[in-house]
Amino acid sequence: MKNVEIWFQDEMRVGQQGTTTRIWAEKGTRPRALKQLQYEYTYIFGAVCPERDAAVALVAPAVGTSAMISHLQDISKNIPEGKIAIIILDRASWHTTSKLNVFSNIFFIKLPAASPELNSVEQLWEQLRDNYLANRYYKDYDDIEAACCDAWMSYINRGGAITSLCTRQWANLSNYNSMD
Repeated sequence: MKNVEIWFQDEMRVGQQGTTTRIWAEKGTRPRALKQLQYEYTYIFGAVCPERDAAVALVAPAVGTSAMISHLQDISKNIPEGKIAIIILDRASWHTTSKLNVFSNIFFIKLPAASPELNSVEQLWEQLRDNYLANRYYKDYDDIEAACCDAWMSYINRGGAITSLCTRQWANLSNYNSMD
């Protein structure tokens, strides 16, 4: 098991019809939050390896098999030489196609249907929405894309952030040392 890494992968949509969250305001006042009516959006494909505090992302205008393959190419490049990655992901149609089985250092475990609580990337999306992407006005696609990239980099560049947020005891390979 020393040559195996566990990664969690998922996608998040970000756009002008964004998230409105609570904000601090002086007692007795009602702060205003922007809500856009436009429909421009993009997707963040994200994967994390809590054991190494590593993360890989791709911002793409649409979800699908080709975007997923591009994301997997980036993940594959970030797996250390001589190791393999087991990627835990949901059952989106672009995750279940056999077209993804082209990487010699990547294998998949598909989560049961309707079980986002098992994918720790969901907590990362919550952090990005709440702390970086909510209550914002985006003028166009480029603005959304830049905000996604800034949010991702701001979060993952905090040392230990991925490990502390995304570690799951059940996915810790050191629990299974007797299998070596």
